[in-house]
Amino acid sequence: MTDRIQAPNRELRSLNAEEVESTLAEWGHKSYRVTQLLGWLYKKRASSIDEMSDLPQELREQLAGSFLLKPLELVKEQRSRDGTVKFLWRLADGELIESVLIPASVGREGNRSDRHTICVSSQVGCAYGCKFCASGLMGYKRNLDASEIVDQVLAVERWHLASGGELAKPQGGLVNNIVMMGMGEPLANYDNLIRALEIFNSSWGLNIGARKITVSTSGLAPQIRRLAEMPQQYHLAISLHGATDDVRDKIMPINRKYPLEELISACEAYQQAKGRMIWVEYILIDDVNTGPEQVEALSGLAKRLQCKVNLIPYNPVDGIELKRPSDETVGRFRDALHRKGVRVTVRIEKGTDIDAACGQLRLKSEKKTAVTQVVGQAG
Repeated sequence: MTDRIQAPNRELRSLNAEEVESTLAEWGHKSYRVTQLLGWLYKKRASSIDEMSDLPQELREQLAGSFLLKPLELVKEQRSRDGTVKFLWRLADGELIESVLIPASVGREGNRSDRHTICVSSQVGCAYGCKFCASGLMGYKRNLDASEIVDQVLAVERWHLASGGELAKPQGGLVNNIVMMGMGEPLANYDNLIRALEIFNSSWGLNIGARKITVSTSGLAPQIRRLAEMPQQYHLAISLHGATDDVRDKIMPINRKYPLEELISACEAYQQAKGRMIWVEYILIDDVNTGPEQVEALSGLAKRLQCKVNLIPYNPVDGIELKRPSDETVGRFRDALHRKGVRVTVRIEKGTDIDAACGQLRLKSEKKTAVTQVVGQAG
């Protein structure tokens, strides 16, 4: 039996294949054990080391003595009428994060798509203070470890199976499209993000194609340039939400550090490196960024990047005094962009009846907990 020199402090699902291989080789195990172990983690979605029944007892003891394997705890789920499901997870240290599962949609001919998208969080809270977002209202706590990012997908698939669902193919996944657009700024947690993306993308991991993985950013220009140097063809989405520095400065403080010209230049570098279209996300906020001057500026940026613009009517958040524009305002903004030759869509909303906007479920849960604690102290 292996002596335990120190308490385990690294999650097993934060290792890549090379690290698993070197660890098992150092312990004297055959190379095929690497494939078995990775299969238990990412194909069979094991939630404990004890489940890995075809691994020798000695290896399981070594793993338990050196690594953690602690799945996310499901605190709450909310199901929308449209099939969207929002999950609130508790981490090992008690912090809360969210994920959103967006189900297959019905196509134009009535055929159901097999596309299942999950919106994944990268941080507990957010430090970037966008004025329209619930994620930052409770402040920034910490970055997520790569394993905590990855287990959001695995936990949703475990939930799906436990609910009586079936997977698309034997040992295949329910989720086949990943969007890093949940709580937090993904590129502010760059190293853990890249490790998680490797696990998502690799054949030994979840085997999801890089073109099915989207990284969204509020505008961290240096990290966009770093991501451009990666060989994988990850999709990039820019949370723009303002087409001039004046408007963006007011609602997105990150713009004061990386103003539009620096951001757009980094996006051009990404496009040149990848040869792929960038998406621009633009939340429409009434009387903030819906005027004709924004149409003019946004059309110029869109043509410069040769990108598609995805308009998103603002989803109101408790505690934020911003308003959703009328359908007429949204239509007028969309049509004005279209007349200028911009490829533009209005996002079909999912989960509006379950507070599906980033951070809302966590925010409500933490406020409720705080009130309960205060009442308890008063009693």
